[in-house]
Amino acid sequence: MIVSVVYGPVPSRRLGYSLGINNIPPKICSYSCVYCQLGSTLKRQLRRESFYSPERIAQQVTENVNRLRGKGQPIDYLTLVSDGEPTLDSNLGREIELLKPLRSKIAVITNASLLWRDDVRQDLQKADWVSLKVDAVTEEIWQHIDRPHRSLKLEAIQEGMLRFADSFKGCLTTETMLISGVNDSRQEMERVSDFLARLEPAQAYLAIPTRPPAVEEIAAATESTLNQAYQIFSNRLSRVEYLIGDEGNAFATSGRADDDLLSITAVHPMREAAVKELLNKNGVGWGVVTRLIQDGRLIELEYQGNRFYTRRLPRDNRVMEKRG
Repeated sequence: MIVSVVYGPVPSRRLGYSLGINNIPPKICSYSCVYCQLGSTLKRQLRRESFYSPERIAQQVTENVNRLRGKGQPIDYLTLVSDGEPTLDSNLGREIELLKPLRSKIAVITNASLLWRDDVRQDLQKADWVSLKVDAVTEEIWQHIDRPHRSLKLEAIQEGMLRFADSFKGCLTTETMLISGVNDSRQEMERVSDFLARLEPAQAYLAIPTRPPAVEEIAAATESTLNQAYQIFSNRLSRVEYLIGDEGNAFATSGRADDDLLSITAVHPMREAAVKELLNKNGVGWGVVTRLIQDGRLIELEYQGNRFYTRRLPRDNRVMEKRG
């Protein structure tokens, strides 16, 4: 049985109410980004494979969509965003095809590391909205911040992104996560913005970590640096936006508090206020959280003065690693 494949919808700062589809087991990715909200990657992988049955995924999504629509809950996007890199799923294109009859726009949030592959670009062509991660364009900085699989080549990834952008008919966006002292120098921001100008995204987002990162010492870029980045990007790109605010607490509920918390926090750490609101919607108390923590299924973290709750991953004690 597939566990926690569909979650939400969650309030998304880019996509409105986004029904998440978690098509990758934890935590298989081609990167192990220093700022990842899910902690360090358990298995860095480049090989695409079939993790779940596309028909079962489509069935779970369909059941959730029908239930939510029956309750009057809006769904703006069906979003493939997972515990790892969604394009590692060899069934990605088939899953998008199976979801099309639901008449909701389909989004994919990818780190873009596999776009050098023809089959990945073909799969992503079927989506309505695609976000590409571009944190750095300098080799040393890319290695530092994204910690890629050793076989990945930055030049090939960039060429793949350009080829995809040239042919994609949907809405293309980019996201750049700015980390203090890592990729927030004026020189690197200018280089990144120059590359993004070649991609011509409909929207370029500037982000900072807003949830506990994989590496404890990681710090968000300062307000003055963010402003500088905005000015640099705006000189080269038509639309630039910050992606730095709280997403809010309007998480949807299935009526099963345990399942809701575990499925959402597997890919989307929740602030304490959001957890309390979700519990209230389910008509249950904080004891649910206490029990999940005692059972070792949920953990509590502090970040920037806020308390977060996230699902414990396999072999992950969620003590954020320290840079050596």
